[in-house]
Amino acid sequence: MDIKLSKGADIKIKGIADRVYANIPQSDFCALKPTDFHLLTPKLQVKVGDRVDAGDVVFYDKNCDAIKFTSPVSGVVHDIVRGEKRKILEIIISADQEIKYKNFEKRDLASLDRQSIIDDLLVSGLWPLIRQRPFATIANPQDMPKSIFISGFDSSPLAPDNDFVFHGDTDLFQLGLDIVTQLTDGTTHLNLDGNSNAAKVFNNAKGVQINHIYGPHPAGNVGVQIHHIDPINKGDVVWYLAPQDIVSIARFFRDAKYDRSRIVVLSGSMVKKPRYCRVMQGMSISNMIQDNLIEGDKRFISGNVLTGTRIQKDGYLGFYDFQLSIIPEGNYSEFFGWLLPGFSKYSLSRTFFSWLSSTKEYDLDSNTHGEERAYVVTGQYESYMPIDVFPVQLIKAILIEDIELMEHLGIYEVDSEDFALCEFACTSKIPVQSIIRRGLDLIKKECS
Repeated sequence: MDIKLSKGADIKIKGIADRVYANIPQSDFCALKPTDFHLLTPKLQVKVGDRVDAGDVVFYDKNCDAIKFTSPVSGVVHDIVRGEKRKILEIIISADQEIKYKNFEKRDLASLDRQSIIDDLLVSGLWPLIRQRPFATIANPQDMPKSIFISGFDSSPLAPDNDFVFHGDTDLFQLGLDIVTQLTDGTTHLNLDGNSNAAKVFNNAKGVQINHIYGPHPAGNVGVQIHHIDPINKGDVVWYLAPQDIVSIARFFRDAKYDRSRIVVLSGSMVKKPRYCRVMQGMSISNMIQDNLIEGDKRFISGNVLTGTRIQKDGYLGFYDFQLSIIPEGNYSEFFGWLLPGFSKYSLSRTFFSWLSSTKEYDLDSNTHGEERAYVVTGQYESYMPIDVFPVQLIKAILIEDIELMEHLGIYEVDSEDFALCEFACTSKIPVQSIIRRGLDLIKKECS
């Protein structure tokens, strides 16, 4: 199936990574962050000073104790960081230089069925890799999804090139697909970038429906793809995974060990040599950035610049993130900035003359260039929303907490990341993504 999108925008930022792997030493510390899992209430299984192997349970979901979260490294629990009301923010593990893996039971791949796959994913701690729409939360293992989606490309700014990341992993990726496709009676969709030629690892995939998505960002968002290929109605459930998560699952069933190594792209205009690194999930970024940063005040983002999470320079990568973005901090004010011609300023509209240079890359920072102001209807959102919803009306329905109206306006089909471009372009500087997340949380609470 071919899907052609016209709405959206590709934001061109300096600092795209070269197709080069960098060997970096393993970090001394690793962290599991319950805050990476929305609406999760963690129940600790360890305490400070406990020793764990890679694959040992660190905490589990208090509301569904079958869903476990396991350590990606072996070592000693170094610290448990808590926030307000003793909320658990991070479980920090002092990692061994040589990882010791917990031994899991090795399965006969030919005899695997759906339930045994689910059981093994739950026991190993790999189940949280599978998320669901609506609500973009960890999938419920008791559900039967009507389909499974895998977005084979990321269209966000400075995103990793999956064709480069997966070079040579054809057999492993196919094994992962063979396992994941057994989790649904419906179709497993592998969606590829129609604007470029995908690598053989994707084009030669078997047992899945391959779809080509044409158009600008957010074409790579799984929510956009679901909307155009297999839309969600009230009561429907669709599961989705990232391509590198497919490989993690394949490695577990092949080797019977919890190997959460991954390829992460280090990118951004504050990086001297943007490149790709192999690291463990949740590792400290300190070794990735060592001696590779440009002088200046910087913002570190686990994920992409539109939807990622701000971390410190000694922070940890998020569970679902395959990108570390480093851009200039925007802690300055401008005098009559909007009155100047702005040849070097980026704008999605034609406010500045920079729109004449459509291929130019910009050194964007975190400055919002204004503060929150009156919410006016400009029609901007509709230009960047390739989903058939009324974005402004949906946001207003959430603000007044009208659940019935939210349902009629398509709340089940969207997630906060689908509104990231709307927030970036918003003249009123409204925190659109957090509003959408608030609406989804309200719907889940009232209707579950």
